[in-house]
Amino acid sequence: MGLDNHEFEQIEGLIAARKRVKRQQHLYHAGDPFEAIYAIRIGFFKTDILTEDGRDQVTGFQMAGEILGLDGISIDRHVCNAVALEDSDVCMIPFDRLEDLSRKVEPLQRQFNKFMSREIVREQSIMMLLGSMRAEERLAAFLLNLSQRMQSRGYSASEFNLRMTREEIGSYLGLKLETVSRAFSKFQDEGLLTVHQKHIQILDPDALRTLVGRAHV
Repeated sequence: MGLDNHEFEQIEGLIAARKRVKRQQHLYHAGDPFEAIYAIRIGFFKTDILTEDGRDQVTGFQMAGEILGLDGISIDRHVCNAVALEDSDVCMIPFDRLEDLSRKVEPLQRQFNKFMSREIVREQSIMMLLGSMRAEERLAAFLLNLSQRMQSRGYSASEFNLRMTREEIGSYLGLKLETVSRAFSKFQDEGLLTVHQKHIQILDPDALRTLVGRAHV
């Protein structure tokens, strides 16, 4: 993060608690007071909101090395639910202490701003892409995004397990479950990837990139 040892030790001192969240348990609910952000040490989460017609709308997926809780900054209350998709561990960082230390450690403030900016750009890019894409293009973009995030955290970019269900993927991408399943089957038939239950192996990432690129033509 561009911090020296002393500054990093100060960051470690911010961690108020480490919390274990079991699969399908909530880390926080929509409407809960915003008090902290959460760094995911181990595990995988989804965020969702309850729509007016009673459906759970998935708004994102977060993995180890990423941050949860930023949705609460603007109104001091969380606007979505955070649910563990597998047994997970998080570090709780009280936001008021983070703000105070950011004023004392300038590199921390810069890095936090960069992180916030990356998250905003990533979410906007995904929404813009999905708004103009067909079903297969949406799924290809989703898999490539997940692959890149896996690789940046030291995992395999081509082979991984999906922690979310196909129904949850469909909710996130604005697609029906049957449409997601057909797209996976088509990709497998065309040799772009193999699917065994939740295990994915991307065989032809260039073909997926080409498919996504067509949405901009």
